[in-house]
Amino acid sequence: MLGSLPAPDATLVLEPGVPVDVRLTLGVLQRGHADPTVQSRPDGVWLCYRVPSSGDPVTVLVRPAPSALVPGPVPVLAWGPGAETAVADAHRLLGLDDDWSAFDALLAPRSAGASGAAVLPHAVSQARRANPGLRLPATGRMVDQLLTVVLEQKVTHDQARSGWRWLVRGFGEAAPAPAPPGMLLPPTAHAVRRIPSWAWHAGWVQPAQSRAMLRVAERASALERLAGLPAGVAAQMLTAVPGVGVWTAAETVQRTHGAPDTVAVGDYHLAHQVGEALTGRRTDDAGMLRLLEPWAGHRQRVVRLIGLSGIRFSRFGPRLAPADHRRR
Repeated sequence: MLGSLPAPDATLVLEPGVPVDVRLTLGVLQRGHADPTVQSRPDGVWLCYRVPSSGDPVTVLVRPAPSALVPGPVPVLAWGPGAETAVADAHRLLGLDDDWSAFDALLAPRSAGASGAAVLPHAVSQARRANPGLRLPATGRMVDQLLTVVLEQKVTHDQARSGWRWLVRGFGEAAPAPAPPGMLLPPTAHAVRRIPSWAWHAGWVQPAQSRAMLRVAERASALERLAGLPAGVAAQMLTAVPGVGVWTAAETVQRTHGAPDTVAVGDYHLAHQVGEALTGRRTDDAGMLRLLEPWAGHRQRVVRLIGLSGIRFSRFGPRLAPADHRRR
């Protein structure tokens, strides 16, 4: 027994040699505090999913290193039929293939001046110094990530989170013990295909979203194979799926591939925030890409650091209102 937990089916203690902030790194995978599939708890971060190559279910607990500021051991525990594979892939899940050294070299003032690269505002560069354990996780689970991102298309934050909880709680399955109470496996592609039209309606999922999710479920086997392709190629191929545009594809490969240079064009707020952070003025998608060009190869790293910088962004215009189709 490990505390009150049963012995895991597979375990590994990673010694990454670099700082790893487990909660910050894996937090991008959690869709709200009540996400049934990913939970940050006092004993670590729990994840429940199926291994793409086999469909085997697994419950994973990643315990934080003693410090997120210096290198230290990261224990990974797994239960269920997919345990061995999950442990073998833990280094990718934690973004340990994500090498920040070239980006950190660009942050050095003398390097920035010599290369002609733009200098990041103090608040953004300070966010890197304050969070050396930030990594970009790579789950390799294309369908799971696509389903979560499709539910975020053109809806409010609360509506997206509610839709994901509804989907998992209504059509997911029990996760291998000892998954914490309330945690579940995401629904399989087969389960998504079997959801009746009236159920989508009752779940506050918009028609365009449900159609896109059905297309994803129908192509699940082919889509999972995209995890083995470079992020840019995978993102381009994802847009061939009806209902999956460039924003959805970018948000997906950011998580499946740990893509350090992939930026989500078409986001409701992102271009404005990047513009304000880097110049003090709002901008559009084209302007955002121009501002990020000096950081080519690392543009998503810059975006993540802007989010951690503590910069307060202006609020203009009406907020996106939730569209409720349930009584139509």
